[in-house]
Amino acid sequence: MDQLANETPKTQTHWRPLHVYLLAAVCLLVGLPVGYLLRGSAPEKAAAVMPAAPAEMPASAPATGEGMPHQMPTMADMKRMADKKAEPLLAKLKSDPNNAQLLNQVGILYRAAHQFKEAEEYFQKSLQADPKNADVRTDLAACMYYTGDVDGSIAQLEKALSYDPKHAGALMNLGIIRWRGKNDAAGAIASWEKLLKLNPNFPQKDVVKHMISEAKQQSGKTPS
Repeated sequence: MDQLANETPKTQTHWRPLHVYLLAAVCLLVGLPVGYLLRGSAPEKAAAVMPAAPAEMPASAPATGEGMPHQMPTMADMKRMADKKAEPLLAKLKSDPNNAQLLNQVGILYRAAHQFKEAEEYFQKSLQADPKNADVRTDLAACMYYTGDVDGSIAQLEKALSYDPKHAGALMNLGIIRWRGKNDAAGAIASWEKLLKLNPNFPQKDVVKHMISEAKQQSGKTPS
C-alpha cells in the first residue's frame, strides 16, 4: 500500500516503504491458517495463505534492522489504511453508485486489510450490478468464510461455478472450505480433482495434489 499522505509526522515514521512487506507478513501470521485461498479476481495467480479470522496484532515489535518500522500495524491501523486507499474510489461512487468495477475494487481493498465485513458489503453491492461475475462472488465467499458463515460461503462458490464451471479460484476455495469448514474430505477431493481436470496448467497444482493426498488419508482412502 502507498504511504498515507495525511498521517501525522509521528505516525509517518512508522510507515516507511518497508511496511508493505511487513503487512504481507501480517497477512500470513494473523489467525490460524486454513489453506491456500485464492482471490476470485486473480484465480491464476500464486496462492497466498490466508487467516481463518482476523486478530489484533501486538502493539509493538522489536526492530529488525535499520529502516525497519518500530511498531507492528494493528488491525485498526490496517483499517485506517484501507479507508484512506478507498477514499478516491468512494468519491467516484458518489456519482456512479452502481459501478460494479469500482465497488469490487473497494471490496478488494478491505479484504486485503482483513476488514471482511466491509469487504462483504461492497462485493454484495457489486454483484447486485453484475450478478454473474464469478470473480467477485469468489471473493465474497472468502470473506463470508472468514466471518464464520461457512454454509453461505459454500453457496456463493457453488453459484460462482454455475456461471463459470472452470473457475480455478472457486474450485480451489470450495475444496478448502469443504475440508476445513465442513470436515467433508470427499467433497474437497472432488472439487480439487475437478480443478486439475479443467485447469491442467494451474500454477499451484502441486499444492492441490498434496492437499488431495492429505484429504484422502484423512478420509481413509489410499492416495492414488
